[in-house]
Amino acid sequence: MSIFEGAGVALVTPMKANGEVNYEKLEEITEFQIKGGTDAIIVCGTTGEASTLTHEEHLECISVVAACTKKRIPVIAGTGSNCTQTAVYLSQEAEKRGADGLLVVSPYYNKATQKGLKQHFTTIAKSVGIPVILYNIKGRTGVNIANGTMAELAKEVDNIVAVKEANGDISQVAELMHLTQGDLDVYSGNDDQIVPILSLGGKGVISVLSNIEPQKTHEIVASYLANDVVKSRKLQIAYIPLINALFSEVNPIPVKKAMNLMGLDVGPLRLPLTEMDEAKAGILAQEMKKVGITLAQ
Repeated sequence: MSIFEGAGVALVTPMKANGEVNYEKLEEITEFQIKGGTDAIIVCGTTGEASTLTHEEHLECISVVAACTKKRIPVIAGTGSNCTQTAVYLSQEAEKRGADGLLVVSPYYNKATQKGLKQHFTTIAKSVGIPVILYNIKGRTGVNIANGTMAELAKEVDNIVAVKEANGDISQVAELMHLTQGDLDVYSGNDDQIVPILSLGGKGVISVLSNIEPQKTHEIVASYLANDVVKSRKLQIAYIPLINALFSEVNPIPVKKAMNLMGLDVGPLRLPLTEMDEAKAGILAQEMKKVGITLAQ
């Protein structure tokens, strides 16, 4: 059974002006997502600036979101690391703190072999009792999880149940679907490829766009799954310019800017991420207005 079907939000981590994590605001934006119809919350992923959180902050964010959601929708905790033992520690702690599933990115910088990747993910998954979503994003990590490796993991490790596929390679997704024959759920990791991946049998999206448009992102998936492909496709296409603006600089720079423009006050980024270029921010604001998002400033 899938951890979720629909649109899960890759939630930002709000910061105070002094750079500390704003846990009260984290509760607020969690409620904003639930009220907006989000189908799952993914906390402490790439969009959540997990790479610059301390372990204590990382785990507290998971605790806060899990406590806030009260099992109304699934909470999936990003617990990946390029150190297997660190990922095991974070995964076990996330399970203790109420996470319903884990999102585990392929180890970055090390550039592990496929054998190493398989052992890495197997070790992490077998250390916990909750479902694991693999996260395949070569552009961030420098390594692709081969389809054969994912198929073997899905077959051999009971709680490896899905992949967030963010390589942008639809042909690879099609081959993966053929190899796994339904044994591995696939979520789009790119907001501009929701409908294409749904058309191949995907279960939904883990979305950046959902931070600012939870209802519409939910509708893209829900409409498709309800066989209203025309509505789903129209929404997907209508949001392409905004999606492009949200990725005009490295994520989560633009989406945090967008949320601040909306008055959600999620604060600054942590270095080495910096504030958005003014010209690109202007384009982002224009695209937000075009889809009917009200700006506070």
